[in-house]
Amino acid sequence: MTREDAETLLKEAGRAGDGDFPLLEAAIACAVHEDPERDPDAARDLARFGVERLTERLALESPEEALAEAMAGDLRLGGDLFTYEHPDNADVVAVATRRKGLPVALGVFYLHVARKCGLTVQGVDFPGHFLLRIETAEGPLAMDPFSEGRVVLPSELTRRALHAGLTPNVADRLDRLMAPASDRDVLIRLQNNIFARASNARDFPRAERAALRRALLDPADHRPWLDVAAAREGQGALAGAMEALTHAGTLDGGAALAARAQRERVRLRLN
Repeated sequence: MTREDAETLLKEAGRAGDGDFPLLEAAIACAVHEDPERDPDAARDLARFGVERLTERLALESPEEALAEAMAGDLRLGGDLFTYEHPDNADVVAVATRRKGLPVALGVFYLHVARKCGLTVQGVDFPGHFLLRIETAEGPLAMDPFSEGRVVLPSELTRRALHAGLTPNVADRLDRLMAPASDRDVLIRLQNNIFARASNARDFPRAERAALRRALLDPADHRPWLDVAAAREGQGALAGAMEALTHAGTLDGGAALAARAQRERVRLRLN
């Protein structure tokens, strides 16, 4: 798969409805778009192995236990505690090889494998730390893919929410803390993470690629194009930044003012 092939797949995913969003394949396309030298079959093979192991475990264990044991035990997937900032932690192909990564990158495998085995599992856009929501006979449970799939108790969710800056009246609302996120939002969160890290490191080409992937995944959203413009400006590509800002202004009337102000700043640099 080339970078151009990856962009084509991401455009198709962007046009798909939320119910048809190809999470794993779109995540693989993001990884290839970042580094076309990667072998995407590493991620597909790991996912197939996960389905095999989870299928066997579900015959003997509860859904949450089977999922955690299959993914963290059999597949050895876990959080990278020692090199958390490593770029490979946000790349599902690299994660499949290293067997460690960020919560949301690990979560892509959990979500894909669980659904292939008939479980109802969704991402949770929890502040500061991505979680999973699994439906059980006793009700929904929160799982942490970074911590070997362990169940996160409601009291711990509230503590984490308060630590992340949420107000007490929100931190006590489990329905809001465990609100499901769409697969599209899960993958966009991963690209947001890459963009933020690359921007902080002043790696503007990488930041531009991450922002562009977000734009392809959600073509109606103007905000990724503002980030594309910022990354291009960081590289000195002012004409390309202007082009991205102009596109942002056409997508959303609410974006027009912000895009116009940023476009004027770039225009002044051009003159």
